[in-house]
Amino acid sequence: MANQLVWQDRYNIGVDIIDKEHKKLFSILNKLFTYKKEAGKSQWVCQEGIKYFKDHAMNHFIEEEAYMASIEYSGFETHRSLHDNFRKVTLPALERELEREEYSEDAINHFLGVCAGWLIGHTLIEDHAITGESVSKWTNLLPEEEQSAMRKVIIDLVYDLFQLKARVISKSYGGEKFGDGIYYRLAYATQEGDKWEIIFAFEEKLLINTMGNILGTKSDSMNDMLLNAVRYTARQFVERIKEHFSSADMYEMKEENLLSYEQLQKIFRRERPQSSLLFDTGAGYFAFCVMAPHLLESGMGTFIKADNAMREVKKYVKKSEISDKKKILVVDDSLVVQQSMKDLLGNDYEITVAQSGLSAIRCITLDRPNLVLLDYEMPVCNGSQVLEMIRAEQDFADIPVIFLTGRADSESVKKVLSLKPAGYLIKSLKPEEIKSNIDDFFKKH
Repeated sequence: MANQLVWQDRYNIGVDIIDKEHKKLFSILNKLFTYKKEAGKSQWVCQEGIKYFKDHAMNHFIEEEAYMASIEYSGFETHRSLHDNFRKVTLPALERELEREEYSEDAINHFLGVCAGWLIGHTLIEDHAITGESVSKWTNLLPEEEQSAMRKVIIDLVYDLFQLKARVISKSYGGEKFGDGIYYRLAYATQEGDKWEIIFAFEEKLLINTMGNILGTKSDSMNDMLLNAVRYTARQFVERIKEHFSSADMYEMKEENLLSYEQLQKIFRRERPQSSLLFDTGAGYFAFCVMAPHLLESGMGTFIKADNAMREVKKYVKKSEISDKKKILVVDDSLVVQQSMKDLLGNDYEITVAQSGLSAIRCITLDRPNLVLLDYEMPVCNGSQVLEMIRAEQDFADIPVIFLTGRADSESVKKVLSLKPAGYLIKSLKPEEIKSNIDDFFKKH
């Protein structure tokens, strides 16, 4: 989980009483990110901070609901139900976990991860829907009786399989990160062409503590045998769920994919779930989501088939292993440059890309890089402004930034150097020279 959340103008919805409280909630979570690193007093400080966050969240919900009622917002009931789920289900469940785990680092990270993810997603989509700037993604849910039946079936199945008592943490899981994860997609279709998608998000430690123990795996990390067992167990899991819903009998599995977290986020940004549930089992978290039918975009993941299953699973495990590679964030509005940097540096470094300054800050917040390669000339927010934003955040100020620039004239170079970056590279350099410069940078630092 990241060190800090960064408030951005796009979070403002234009209603002062709501925007002011959103900023306050961001600020409280940021204090909790800081407090959890203070050895010796973290439990007491976090207890007080979490209570403070909860009190502000409850007051904010009341004020926001009063505003929605005053303008006769058409989505009021759906929006209020999301608030109810967070205040009556999610927060109490997270608090119970904190107490049960005696405010362990994992428990605190779960709390911060779920709350931060919920707050960002809810603010950007649901709260902007109040002013007509976006559309709520929770408007096409399964009927409550079907969702309730599905929750019960899943809880019973988890107990039958692993003797674990699962509890619902959230009835509106929106893709929040809750630790190192494995993300698995299953696509089903009828002969008439109707499609449904099932998304599983597993915390790795849950899989190791359950399937790993059954298989006698000694490792505390994922391997291809364990992941294959998870795939087939998940498929049987869905088949068991289908037995309880007569309409599901017509659907047959057509596709499966192992997804990265970024691909999971892409699905949630684009699709509206019919049901999206987050569970705590006591041994780890998992989410079960039923998504709207859609065609998988290119780049979302390779279809797993009989002739490539072993290869794809091995590749996924290798990617998900804890890596000692240095992380480089490439910020450039050119997709060609992004792909070139991936191709050039991907074997030796873990590469993340961003197309704008704001998305760069978001990437840094979610996953702190060891180096930022920053295009100097970008529309809307140029490299100079992005560097200022990075240095304005205390926790980001020491992240080294090397400028990428297309200009080699003395005036342009002088302008770049005046910002005191860790270095600058001319885009017209030969690829091997760019690679050599970056290798040398890490050797020296």
